[in-house]
Amino acid sequence: MKLERLAIPEIVKITPARFGDARGYFSEVFKDEWFRKNVSDSTFIQDNQSLSSTVGTVRGLHFQLDPFAQGKLVRCTAGAIFDVAVDIRVGSPTFGRWVGVELTPENGDQLWIPPGFAHGFATLVPDSVIFYKVTAPYSAAHDRGLLWNDHEIGIDWPLKTGQAVLSEKDKVQPRLADLPPSFAY
Repeated sequence: MKLERLAIPEIVKITPARFGDARGYFSEVFKDEWFRKNVSDSTFIQDNQSLSSTVGTVRGLHFQLDPFAQGKLVRCTAGAIFDVAVDIRVGSPTFGRWVGVELTPENGDQLWIPPGFAHGFATLVPDSVIFYKVTAPYSAAHDRGLLWNDHEIGIDWPLKTGQAVLSEKDKVQPRLADLPPSFAY
């Protein structure tokens, strides 16, 4: 497996090796010991999967407060997404900054987003399937969000004007300036 620390070093892009021939390929997409040694000594407790049917579906930016803060290891198993993490750790030198990568089944890339970051994605093609491992269960009482298009953050979403398809919840999330302190650096 190959890893690349992004502009925010806690966010890691992981590219599993593929071994292929005329029939296709084989790839080990997760190895606990390797992940703990090279990325984060985290325990995954649940696997999640979502389907977004429409191009331009934006899910996020989401996070959970302690004690249910989640680390996420995200990959796209069908379609294509632009996956984003925003640093919301008060006092961090990268507070309010974002990184984003395109995840597809073809590139096989995965993105590690530790607790302390808001996470979201936009679908680039129809019928995109996202699979992700999490380090804590979902807790509605601890579920929070950040406005996906907050100008202070300035995420360069690869969407056409007016293309974003959002849940009612994601339309009304707070801006970074209005977000109560959620994580300390």
